[in-house]
Amino acid sequence: MIGDLLARNRAWSDARKIERPDYFQRLANLQRPEYLWIGCSDSRVPANVITGLEPGEVFVHRNVANLIHPTDLNMLSVVEFAVHQLGVKHIIICGHYGCGGVRAAVSGSRLGLIDNWLQPIRDISRTTFNCQECDRWTDADLDRLCEESVKAQVTRLASTPTMQDAWRDKKDVAIHGWIYGLHDGLLSDLTCTVQAR
Repeated sequence: MIGDLLARNRAWSDARKIERPDYFQRLANLQRPEYLWIGCSDSRVPANVITGLEPGEVFVHRNVANLIHPTDLNMLSVVEFAVHQLGVKHIIICGHYGCGGVRAAVSGSRLGLIDNWLQPIRDISRTTFNCQECDRWTDADLDRLCEESVKAQVTRLASTPTMQDAWRDKKDVAIHGWIYGLHDGLLSDLTCTVQAR
């Protein structure tokens, strides 16, 4: 029931106040995260939980398959605010194995509006695997496609005017590509970090 969520919220709030009476006062007066997390909307990949960070320690933007579209004004606004106003030092683009968006992109099925959103994944599958919509995708292939997509998104974000301006203005910010394993709960660095040169 939806009412259970409100009850759980009250219990969570009460527990935080018992642990630390000033918890919410401190949180209300502070938002200086070092990290911007751009991740998948998948409910199994909550940034704060899997990184062990508290509210206020990571600024978060999520979308289907953690994609960077240079015309996505929502994402670009988040990045610009995080870099220029909050002063984040690290942008983490995090994908995950078993991503439904990645699987859907190469399924060969038409799903509606989301097909336009997922096009960058099909482009990556064509250039990296020489296959756009194949019936031969193994789990290992899909995992590799998830990784390759994250790497491509790091490159795409790095090439945006927002990031180019930040580096021109000497902002000390790096973009990292990570992948999360649903099967073991571990994050892995894909070693594709981009920062000011």
